[in-house]
Amino acid sequence: MTVTETIRDRLQAAFAPHALDVVDDSERHRGHAGYQDGGESHFNVRIRAAAFEGQSRIARHRAVHDALGKDLVSRIHALSLDIDS
Repeated sequence: MTVTETIRDRLQAAFAPHALDVVDDSERHRGHAGYQDGGESHFNVRIRAAAFEGQSRIARHRAVHDALGKDLVSRIHALSLDIDS
């Protein structure tokens, strides 16, 4: 399973979002710090889920990081999050 698929699966399981986009943006970072051959190092995630309603921006980011797990987060160089309810 790719990192992209793992991100998608874990966020889907944790939040049952009504909108979820996971984009591997690694190729745009070729030659920059953290780039890995084969990609899967830089991601943009857009997620919309009722579970985030009433949470602060920091609480939403923490919830996403917790759902992804330390094992996965440690493999990602850059993770851009767009989170809303």
